[in-house]
Amino acid sequence: MTPFAEQAQSILRDPAQFQWYVVPLLAFVLYVYAVEAEKKNWNAVLAGLAFWGMDWFNEIWNALVFHFSGFAPVWGAPGDTAFLILIGLNIEICFMFATAGVVFSKILPDDPKQKILGIPNRLFIACAGSAFCVFVEFFLNAADALTWDWAWWNRGAPWLIFLIGYLHFFLVAFWVHDMRSRKRQLTVLGGIYAFDALCLLVFGGVLGWI
Repeated sequence: MTPFAEQAQSILRDPAQFQWYVVPLLAFVLYVYAVEAEKKNWNAVLAGLAFWGMDWFNEIWNALVFHFSGFAPVWGAPGDTAFLILIGLNIEICFMFATAGVVFSKILPDDPKQKILGIPNRLFIACAGSAFCVFVEFFLNAADALTWDWAWWNRGAPWLIFLIGYLHFFLVAFWVHDMRSRKRQLTVLGGIYAFDALCLLVFGGVLGWI
């Protein structure tokens, strides 16, 4: 086990880490969704939840990599936090991703067919958003706030972080956003969260792997 992984494991779901700033962060997340709900901007609300659900999927398989390798997660979060939920997911990251999908959905052009620099706007914004997230990760990694211990997941292979770490968050969120049927949106969203919940129950609650 790497030192970073050991450090993260030592604070995993430790309630003694709690800090009061979690409460205003939660209030901020609720406010973001309340504003969109007040405007009846349900597409943004559902896109935001889809984005968040995809992040949970990523965090679950990352924790499983740590369990089965006994070496390290693909990314870890061993630094200061008010609560470490999974080996690579702290409460601060969780709240950030809870709002990120709403934020990015609000900059989508009304017309899904409109192009930006000759590229369909949904794909362009998804790629730009993913690249921005990778850029932010570089700074977090430099501060040892978000750690990489595997040789194939680092600054030398940003395309992997871009593709596996983020792009599908955006693509799924925008896909849900543009669905014409509310029933279909809710069905897809329900599927994402049902799968996440099942994985958390089985791999976490029953087997204790994550």
